[in-house]
Amino acid sequence: MDHDSRFLPVESPDPVAREQFADAAAAVARLTELYDIAAGFLLEKFTAALDGAMPKARYRAFYPEVRLTTTSHSKTDSRLSFGHVAIPGSYAATITRPDLFGRYLREQIGLLMRNHGVPVSVGFGETPMPVHFAVSTLSNLNVPQEGVLDFSLRDVFDVPDLNTVNDDIVNGVAGRQPDGSDWLAPFTAQRVDYSLARLSHYTATLPDHFQNFVLFTNYQFYVDEFEAFARRVLADPAQGYTGFVAPGNQVIDTPEGAIALLSKMPQMPAYHLKRADGNGITLVNIGVGPSNAKTATDHIAVLRPHAWLMVGHCAGLRNSQSLGDFVLAHAYLREDHVLDDDLPVWVPIPALAEVQVALEEAVAEVTQLQGYELKRIMRTGTVATIDNRNWELRDTPVHRLSLSRAIALDMESATIAANGFRFRVPYGTLLCVSDKPLHGELKLPGMATDFYRTQVASHLLIGIRAMEKLRAMPLERIHSRKLRSFSETAFL
Repeated sequence: MDHDSRFLPVESPDPVAREQFADAAAAVARLTELYDIAAGFLLEKFTAALDGAMPKARYRAFYPEVRLTTTSHSKTDSRLSFGHVAIPGSYAATITRPDLFGRYLREQIGLLMRNHGVPVSVGFGETPMPVHFAVSTLSNLNVPQEGVLDFSLRDVFDVPDLNTVNDDIVNGVAGRQPDGSDWLAPFTAQRVDYSLARLSHYTATLPDHFQNFVLFTNYQFYVDEFEAFARRVLADPAQGYTGFVAPGNQVIDTPEGAIALLSKMPQMPAYHLKRADGNGITLVNIGVGPSNAKTATDHIAVLRPHAWLMVGHCAGLRNSQSLGDFVLAHAYLREDHVLDDDLPVWVPIPALAEVQVALEEAVAEVTQLQGYELKRIMRTGTVATIDNRNWELRDTPVHRLSLSRAIALDMESATIAANGFRFRVPYGTLLCVSDKPLHGELKLPGMATDFYRTQVASHLLIGIRAMEKLRAMPLERIHSRKLRSFSETAFL
């Protein structure tokens, strides 16, 4: 553009008066209306710019916002870990994609109204909506890179702002908002939109398909078994599952549905066994290493799942273990290093009783072993997670592993558990021993025997059964107070 963008007039959607709502569904409907106004405005202006119309203004739209103001110290149920604020004040959250988060928002806003007896107000907030996120949601257009257009994108539209695309709220360092209000939700709208975009990129499935219960694995065999399980349950409508989604957003709703193998698989392919209420099961193959484990959980966390579990392979560290045995983690030795700046290693990662019980009961049901007999094939103890895939080639840290009482070693479990702790997502780990490097049993190609495949099938089924047990619990029981800090957001 041949004129200074600093002097362009700013155009925005027509102002909308803030309204109060005593009904959660009505509040969410209003949030949806405001979001559509803002995103639709940006899409219209962006499309016009792509068609060659030189922008004559700077176009700006804002995320909708929900706000709660309470003036009294309400006495809330002390057993609850969410759904209320601790002290009187004003609390606000910017909202994105209310179509995707509608059930979650109705639930969280409804709890606030019920626990505090006050309405919420809904209107446009003061956080600009980046054009990238508006366009990607409402169209198949792509925002071109800087230099492709005849004008600078930043001169005309708002772009993502790293001042709001961060984890300051969940990390406990955010302080108050510029207007003095406190945070109502664990993520800002821009942070959520950023992760929704990354999820599509990394998993090759839309975030709309993700379910509330997430399994992580580091081995392809689990994916094959998950698809086979999905086809079995789709044959039985009584199971309550409505469809299966594979990378590329390929959806089948019958056992015979065809799924094509993509010519180029994503970095962390995701598979979704869906239920109408969103309480199905998602499986993500994160591959090997703590970096992928952190990346996946960083982004899935914004969807506010009810639990995530690691069901993968590990090195057994005890001579008494056999290949195919299970390891139920109740503590973690964190040497993955990817979360050190967000969650120091001196922070303990507690085992969550509800998850531990669900996993142990699931192992007993699938293996048909009870009590003392269960110890033949499963050990409970510390899992060490490291960031060096070839740790065996260095001076083996036997003494350190022995001091920690570690019984297994992998490269993902502590990362997933620690990020669950950080993001207040209930977590757990059940691993399967695939090799015993300290005792000369190495993982070699010939070890993929029928026995090994059988253990993978049993292992995945245990993870699924544990998720079904957690799904049957009330939300207030799953979401443990262990995960809540001194000062918490009211939204889960």
